[in-house]
Amino acid sequence: MTIQNKMFALTIAMGLAATSACAAVSADEAAKLGQSLTPLGGDKAANADGSIPAWTGKAPAASAEKVGDLPKVLFPGEKPVVSINAKNMAQYKDKLTEGTMALMTRYPDSFRIDVYPTHRTAVAPKYVYDNTLRNATQCKLVADGKSLEGCYGGIPFPIPKTGVEVIWNHLLRVEPQSEDLGARNVVGTADGTHTLATRIDESFQYPYYFKDGSAESWNGKYWIQRFNTTAPPFKQGESLVIHDSVDADTPRQAWQYLVGQRRVRRAPTVAYDTPDFVASGANYFDEVMGFMGHPDRFEWKLVGKREMYIPYNANQAVTVSAEEAFSKFHLNPDTVRWELHRVWQVEATVAAGKRHAVPKRTFYFDEDTWLLVLMDGYDAEGKLWRTSQVTPFFMPTVPAVLIKPVTIFNLDAKTFSSVQSLNGEYIKSVERKPETFFTGDAVAAEASR
Repeated sequence: MTIQNKMFALTIAMGLAATSACAAVSADEAAKLGQSLTPLGGDKAANADGSIPAWTGKAPAASAEKVGDLPKVLFPGEKPVVSINAKNMAQYKDKLTEGTMALMTRYPDSFRIDVYPTHRTAVAPKYVYDNTLRNATQCKLVADGKSLEGCYGGIPFPIPKTGVEVIWNHLLRVEPQSEDLGARNVVGTADGTHTLATRIDESFQYPYYFKDGSAESWNGKYWIQRFNTTAPPFKQGESLVIHDSVDADTPRQAWQYLVGQRRVRRAPTVAYDTPDFVASGANYFDEVMGFMGHPDRFEWKLVGKREMYIPYNANQAVTVSAEEAFSKFHLNPDTVRWELHRVWQVEATVAAGKRHAVPKRTFYFDEDTWLLVLMDGYDAEGKLWRTSQVTPFFMPTVPAVLIKPVTIFNLDAKTFSSVQSLNGEYIKSVERKPETFFTGDAVAAEASR
């Protein structure tokens, strides 16, 4: 074979490999969904010793008392099966993230995790199950993983083969069609004091999960958001609108209303590792909800699946009062429920030619929901620098396990930022709003009234 023919054959082989890597799974493999796999792609069976039970598809029991649409407590009366702190963490280190152990070491007298019996509460509407099954054979990555096509209304890659498919599963996780909530962004300082960065009223809409849509009619926007700041007084009236899309060229569009200038301006820097001004710069914009935004600045490596202690079914943690929610240096461990679950571990390393303030991250995604629940972030020297905890909660009106609040710890500065805290606030599913509500012009018009 000539050198030219060898090169041609190599090119064809590489092209086939790339096509295979981006292709949807076969019909035979997709048939596992609802059989050996849950309808969203988790392993249906229990683990070896039964400490992770089999998935049943039943919605959880809950207390009748609610905050908005959220039951205040799931599984009332249950007690922890183990409590883990700095003294005994070595015994459980194979099921703890590096960040969780770092917090135990940093705050040995106050930080612990109480591990409760595991409940696999990840359910979703039937149309989401049906769309997920369809996605399994039709959804595929395009633009070198920076976008996707053929997907709609369900988990895009329920049987993932690559790390970037898992992060897309998180970004296109199950959500209500539309929701309103109140939230607080709280910053904790090294001396243990807490400051309210902002209090906001938010509206979210998820066009990807509109029941009457389809992959053919969907315009690529998967969530749109608008919020209005109500406190502190010097920020009152500030507003932000964000549209996130799978479009690789324009993944995010944002508009900000500035009260002092009485005008709306485009906000192209509201993304990636820009300090989050909504939280007084205490975290980066893409750390909101664990990871928010486009995945194009990283290479995503799928490490595999393992059993981990993670926050889960944490309705109590997100519905207690603002005073009960926090200890001096972290969330109040008396209110945060942790459970043993199987998670997908994914490593994100900054891509060649790109930059990011956190060049390496390790993410942990719940197998049943694809929610990002824990993250460890490392600096350029490979030192653990940041760690995030997300507190998933069950919302019966969808029904689904959802996320909003995340607490980001800066281990060097000894600070934390709790973003979209629901404590003392509300969250509820609502009727869809017209897309014109989610525009800079709408914000400006309302502000002028």
